[in-house]
Parts: sequence; structure tokens; C-alpha cells
Amino acid sequence: MTSPWFLAWGLSICLVLAGGSQCNRAVPAAEKKEPQRELESRRHLMVDAQLKGRGINNSGVLKAMGKVPRHEFIPLDMREYAYHDTPLPIGDGQTISQPYIVAMMTELADPGRDDRVLEIGTGSGYQAAVLAELAREVYTIEILAPLAERARATLERLKYTNVYVRAGDGYRGWPEKAPFAAILVTAAADRIPQPLLDQLADQGKLIIPVGSVEDVQSLTVITRKANRFEKQEVLPVRFVPMTGEVQKAPKR
Repeated sequence: MTSPWFLAWGLSICLVLAGGSQCNRAVPAAEKKEPQRELESRRHLMVDAQLKGRGINNSGVLKAMGKVPRHEFIPLDMREYAYHDTPLPIGDGQTISQPYIVAMMTELADPGRDDRVLEIGTGSGYQAAVLAELAREVYTIEILAPLAERARATLERLKYTNVYVRAGDGYRGWPEKAPFAAILVTAAADRIPQPLLDQLADQGKLIIPVGSVEDVQSLTVITRKANRFEKQEVLPVRFVPMTGEVQKAPKR
């Protein structure tokens, strides 16, 4: 069983799983195409073994994870590993989180059907799709424009009409759409962005990995209670770093 802190191995995953030279090979679609029934079977096994088996028990989260096709958010030459309990490279030095971490962050956020949710770090768009199965609206920001465009295209192709993608620095959030019932940050920061705290609704939750990329970080939940914030550290993780303005902001 993979430890949950193996979140961001970066391109080393490609070397380990695909023998290195496979990472840059263009694989014909017919070579990697698998029957839909087989993909669904793997996805359901992922839910039972990796999620239920490790304590994820929110029925809505389990249903969403069983529905969203993770393989659609992964480069073609890595899709055979789509339902393994591991992060995978998605290009531009970034990774898609392992399914367990996506499920845990979603369960911690616990969005309701009428809620508006913000995600910082769109990546492949997979986490946004899972959130979109549970929330009314999902707003997601990706600092790397090529990733933002790919994620937008994938989400549109899969007909997620309640997800809104923006290319840009997520440090200041999306103030014109605030407040948010939940904000998920899918990159590590040793400075908690004040604008994100300000954009939480009362009783809203900020889920963020806190710590430097050189060390194991702590997946942290910050709950707003009026003008007070309660902090809970959940488990050790490793995420890619949050970049941009957050790196210049004062530590809190």
C-alpha cells in the first residue's frame, strides 16, 4: 500500500513505471485503448480497495470517485496506471494526485449540492471534476497556462458545465465569486494566503498542504468561524510547490 505522503514524485514516476524512454513516446490511440467495461471495473476496484479500504466513508465522495474517469485526465502513455494508488506526471513538471489524496481532500471539504467551491492548482482538472459531482459551482485557477487550457478542454469534453477554469496566479483567489464554502489548494505553501482565508464563507474550510517542498508537509484544514480560524493538521503529505505571489508573501 502506497503511503499517502507519496503525492508528488514528478517525472520520476515516468521513469520508474514506463522505463524512461516511454515518457516521450507518442503512443497511438489504438495501442492503449481499453474496453470501457475494463476501465469501469478498475475504477470500482480503486474505490473499494484504495478508498473504502483506507477509511474514506463519505458516500457522495465514493460515488463521485467511482464516476469520474481518471484515465481521461492522464497522458495517453500513462493510462494503464490510471487507477493505481499513485500520483502520475501530467506534463510541465506537474502531477495528478493519487486517488486517495483526492478523495481525502474532497471528504475534508465536504461540499454540498448548493455550495460554491474554489480550487487553487487545477493541474489535470481531475480534482475539479470530482468536486463538480458534489458542488453547484467549482472555480479553479491554474498558474501554468498550458495546463489550464488542457484541463478546460478535458472538462468541456466530459461535459462538466459547472466548472470554471482560469489561468493565473491563485494567491488572491477569485474574489468576485466569493465567499466559498470550501477552498482546496493542491500545491504546498509555507505561507497561507490571506486572500483565501478572507474568501471563506462562515463555517467554510480551507484545505491546504502547509510546509516547504524540502520537507514532508502537513495537510491542514482551516475552518472559519465568524472572524476566527481553527486549524487542524490531518496527515503528512508531499505536494509540488505553490508558486507565484505566495513565495513573496509574509509567513503567517
